[in-house]
Amino acid sequence: MTTTGSPASGAAVGFGVLGSVECRDGAGLPVRLGGPRHREVVARLLVARRRVVPVDRLVADLWEEPPPGATGAVRTFVAEVRRALEPGRRPRTPSRLLATEGPGYVLRPAPGAVDAWHFEAEVARAAGLAPADAAPVLDAALATWRGPAYADFPGARWAHAERARLAELRLHAVERRADALIRSGAPREAVWDLDAHVAEHPWREDGWHLFATALLRSGRQGDALGVLRRARRVLADQLGADPGPGLARLEREVLRQADHPDEAAPATGDEVWSSAAAAYEGSVPARSPARLEATASLLRELAVTGAGGLGAARRHRAAAVAAAERTGDAELAARVIGVYDVPAVWTRVDDPDAARTVVRAAERVLARLPEDAPETVRARLLASVAVESRGDALAEGALPRAADPPGRAREPWRRRAQQAAAEAESAARRLHDASLLAFALNGTFLQSFAHCGQAARRDATGAELVRLARTHGLLGPEVLGRLIRVQALAGLGDLPGADHQATAADHLADRYERPLARVFTTWYRALRTTLATPADLTATEAAYAEAVALLPTCGMPGFATGLPALTRLAPVVRAGALPAPEAFTEAEWGPYDPWVRPLLLLGDARPDEAREALRTAPRPPHDLMAEPMWCLLARAAALAGDPVLAARAAAVLSPAEDQQAGAASGLLTFGPVAEYLAEAREAAGG
Repeated sequence: MTTTGSPASGAAVGFGVLGSVECRDGAGLPVRLGGPRHREVVARLLVARRRVVPVDRLVADLWEEPPPGATGAVRTFVAEVRRALEPGRRPRTPSRLLATEGPGYVLRPAPGAVDAWHFEAEVARAAGLAPADAAPVLDAALATWRGPAYADFPGARWAHAERARLAELRLHAVERRADALIRSGAPREAVWDLDAHVAEHPWREDGWHLFATALLRSGRQGDALGVLRRARRVLADQLGADPGPGLARLEREVLRQADHPDEAAPATGDEVWSSAAAAYEGSVPARSPARLEATASLLRELAVTGAGGLGAARRHRAAAVAAAERTGDAELAARVIGVYDVPAVWTRVDDPDAARTVVRAAERVLARLPEDAPETVRARLLASVAVESRGDALAEGALPRAADPPGRAREPWRRRAQQAAAEAESAARRLHDASLLAFALNGTFLQSFAHCGQAARRDATGAELVRLARTHGLLGPEVLGRLIRVQALAGLGDLPGADHQATAADHLADRYERPLARVFTTWYRALRTTLATPADLTATEAAYAEAVALLPTCGMPGFATGLPALTRLAPVVRAGALPAPEAFTEAEWGPYDPWVRPLLLLGDARPDEAREALRTAPRPPHDLMAEPMWCLLARAAALAGDPVLAARAAAVLSPAEDQQAGAASGLLTFGPVAEYLAEAREAAGG
């Protein structure tokens, strides 16, 4: 537990929750918080992570059946805890540590003053270090645990989710420490801890894989094989499941080495591929339906291999769909369209024309499917419609103007896409089809942008995807779910939570060769630098330089176009200044130009042209960049004196008032939405 600052201010107080809940002052001496209820109030406020907890929520969490006077008791507990935390605070001086805000209370310790927060930050930091450097960092982080998190309150419902999250992060850190030791040439040091780890957590296949690998790298081939066979028995007995692909491959490798130590090296992946391709070419007729389906499946796998594969898959998919339609076999066409369940985390499509082509084909095939067609085939078509219709992919011509009443924004194609997502998800749940449900939830996520301020809803979707993927061994959906959570948690201001998800996504990306995930996590870490150290412009510029460097080869023009210019605009806008025209003469704004242009014109002292640009500006698309674009419109409308657009912007942004503009994209931020709302409301006369 770390402490900083002066005791008089309360900033010196450190909190421990990785074990029993405790508190210490700047000298490291225990702070007596009072009885169990006092400590529970402190713990409940810490779980809220610097957010306000209403008094009625505290009452409901502390008592299953609140007694008379419970509200007064809570206020008494808080007053007594305040005196314990800030003994030097003068009477009637507002507390800066345990503050009263609105309907409740908020506890604001320094960022490193809570052992759980420090632990999370260190685990995230270790992810960016070389293995030899990461191992001691993780060692020190794990040493902060004194017992189960919030150990005093094992049955408290308010602590359940946080206890589970921290426990999962601890297990992740144990495994990453072992991985770092193995990779840095010290596998023997990992063996003892991994033996205890798999005994206590036998369902974690990563633990078994690391344990066997550590033994193998230590020259204990027989022991490694014994561990893998024990893992097979345990998984079968406790979960009724066979080992996953990673464990199975490792077991085959250990067996091969044990039985044939002098055997020549096995065929390489390229040789196996060439041999299998030759066999396929010789066995499957050129124009058979099987070849079309195999091609569609290949395109799906190709799309996740990196920028080149993604571009190739995008180019060839429309041709495969058209060829399937020409056969006249509706079910075949449905399978060719529906098999392409490539995880999609960005809400602007890379090729709108190709997306429209696929959606139109899917709708035609849906209309032609026989009544007795499998429900899963129909549901995959619906999920395809939802995924390909993200953002404004199907919009033909101009979008409604930003100042138009909200009813004008309900385009028929958008209603259809949302309906398709809901129907696909309902069918998948009814069929208990995990792979289909993952695909449908991807569509649900991409159609969840009808309103601003929906980060919590999207986090729930991402969390369900992760649970589903972990239960059923679905790699792509797990990466997708974690990236969705990175975005959503960043939008909600939970940076430690977003850090954990980004680290997990990176681990999966590295282990299973999913390079595009690193593009999103690198951008998130640049955003995190901005949020964590807003005054350190040098660090922010360096972080964004690394992120921008990934764009030219990422193969995602719908994601990359316009972003470098926005990263340069963001600090100007956050400072409340107008962009100087000479600083952006060569900027490429791409799809963001209509919403940036009014501010640029105002910065160039051309208010009449700015007002005209605002009058004709389209409504920002329903996507991850909607909130920051509405904030740009809100500021420009306020400065240009456009009360109609200012009122519209205020209405749209209100649900996101407590968030950072753009943070939910996982890319960048223009600062607190509340600032833009205040400007828009004042300009609108409200």
